[in-house]
Amino acid sequence: MRPDTPADHIAEAERLLRTAAQYPEDQEPLLLQAAAHLELADDRPRATTLYDSLLQSSPEDAPLIKALQAANLWEYGHEPEARAIIEGIRATSPESPAAWAVIAETLETHDELESAHSAFTEAAEKLIDPAEPVPYTSQSLLTGRHRVRRLLALPHDDWDALADTAHTSPVPLDELHDPKRLWALGSDNPAELRAEITRLQAELGSFRAALSRPFPVAILHWTEPELDELTTAYPRLGDEYPTHEAHLLDVETSLRELAGTGTQNLGIVTGTVPSYEAFAASESTDPSDVDLLPQYATTLAARGRAVPWPPARNAPCWCGSGNAYRGCHGGPTAS
Repeated sequence: MRPDTPADHIAEAERLLRTAAQYPEDQEPLLLQAAAHLELADDRPRATTLYDSLLQSSPEDAPLIKALQAANLWEYGHEPEARAIIEGIRATSPESPAAWAVIAETLETHDELESAHSAFTEAAEKLIDPAEPVPYTSQSLLTGRHRVRRLLALPHDDWDALADTAHTSPVPLDELHDPKRLWALGSDNPAELRAEITRLQAELGSFRAALSRPFPVAILHWTEPELDELTTAYPRLGDEYPTHEAHLLDVETSLRELAGTGTQNLGIVTGTVPSYEAFAASESTDPSDVDLLPQYATTLAARGRAVPWPPARNAPCWCGSGNAYRGCHGGPTAS
């Protein structure tokens, strides 16, 4: 279950902080995610303390952490400091697409549309080759730039055309980013309202992707020997995992369903019984509790253990069969 209330977010942040203490080698992603939960709980001063702590340890992606720190500071009244951090990041012209996206979206959120457009454009020109497929990590730059240009009533350009090409939702970007769309919510025409619901569902997928960046939405996978050991030790989990074949199919189906809603940055984490038992002990929870499984998956993903999904068509399948993904779980009959 995803956290919903401020108390839920505080509890999740505390759990991630405990996990970071257990796994110091994975501390950076765990503390970053804990800070995100503290922000969602509106405990922004404590989130700032975490960002400061991370920056003191020479992190791998310092520009992203600084960008998140600036966004957080601006939200609770520290605008001058946030602006100074953003200007400093832009001056260094980082290679991190996520850092550029965060600072541009922060400017956009605070109605600095011209500055947001400038940041999105600068990042796109630096990090994206129009002649190559747009990687997932850079797609938000094009989508955000397209959105800001619509708000500024600017005409489509080549970058907007590339954004349209990279966009996978059934609702076109021009519809999603139409500044006049909100008027449709006041309509009493069922067809117009249904169309607006479809657009909002597509936006929800984008929102989920934004929340997950840079942390993937991960599904838990067990190899056959590990699953046998798990269900033998904890028979109650047999209802969740009737067979290994069914488990593999369920993983692929779940990921395709998430992708179908527009959720990006999907991944797979592979569990082991000793790791799962250690996690259960750290949470003071019975390993037979089925509700613990998604929490375990989330923690593995936060520790940087997720493998991106889907694999390339000719790459080995994620299930470990050794077959190409397109001829295994990536085939049309897999789901």
